[in-house]
Amino acid sequence: MTQYESDVKAVPYSDRDIFRVLSDLQNLEKAEEFLPGDKISDFSFDTDTVSFRVDPVGKVSFRVMEREPDKLVKFKSERLPFDIFLWIQLVPKADKDTRMKITVRADLNPFIKGMVDKPLREVVDKISEALARLPYDRL
Repeated sequence: MTQYESDVKAVPYSDRDIFRVLSDLQNLEKAEEFLPGDKISDFSFDTDTVSFRVDPVGKVSFRVMEREPDKLVKFKSERLPFDIFLWIQLVPKADKDTRMKITVRADLNPFIKGMVDKPLREVVDKISEALARLPYDRL
């Protein structure tokens, strides 16, 4: 497995507010305007699934595998020729100060890794930055 990790982001909201939004993916529909459209587009959401197009990878879907209240949301990819697992980890530092980190593990063969390594790194960083900027108290 190849692992990609975002930088730890400081998010000025409670872990409870962040988890409430991220654990029900329909909430992200309200936040679509805040998500980066230059690399990620064509979003669709339901409670447990999010789908989007990532250039140059194509259409990607993730389904929630596990929720640990106020701490963790785990996802697994669907419709890809390889498995991707994504974790959003939350650690509270104060009432409205939470640290967020995204970890992605992908089961990549050497050929596919050469094609998707750089785009996956960029997508992890872009998603992390976008999620850190969301107005969680308004979603």
